[in-house]
Amino acid sequence: MGQVLVLNASYEPLNITTWRRAMVMMIKGKAESLEQDTSREVRRGTHLPTVIRLRQYVHVPFRQLPLTRRNLFQRDHQTCQYCGSRDQPLSIDHVVPRSRGGSDTWENVTTACLSCNVRKGNRTPKEASMPLHRAPHRPLSSFSFEASRHIHSGRHSEWSKYVIGS
Repeated sequence: MGQVLVLNASYEPLNITTWRRAMVMMIKGKAESLEQDTSREVRRGTHLPTVIRLRQYVHVPFRQLPLTRRNLFQRDHQTCQYCGSRDQPLSIDHVVPRSRGGSDTWENVTTACLSCNVRKGNRTPKEASMPLHRAPHRPLSSFSFEASRHIHSGRHSEWSKYVIGS
């Protein structure tokens, strides 16, 4: 069913949970509802929450988003960063090739369609005269990355005022 954005007491986004878990936290008095889905009623006068805020602050250590194929394709919006194609099979390209000292980091890998990847070969984008549409970068955090995907899908546009970078 629906997903609910969970905010810390400081209004900082923490995670995404199910509406059932959100309702339990609200009934126990651990959270309060900030946004509701007015088209869906749980019982008379009570709507499904879409954003809740914890009443007590929870300290969460910072975790960096792991560099995986799925996360990389998501960062680059399933698009070749050289030609902009979205309908070709994608591969991973190293901006500075590994054979020339390039590493597996967020700042050195990007998505490329197979034809662009082969055309670029063992060269840098400048040497191949193939400029990147967007420079590779490290995403903010795993949570804001996932939340922005939900916001851009149109399912949870009300989350945008709580998630930075959406």
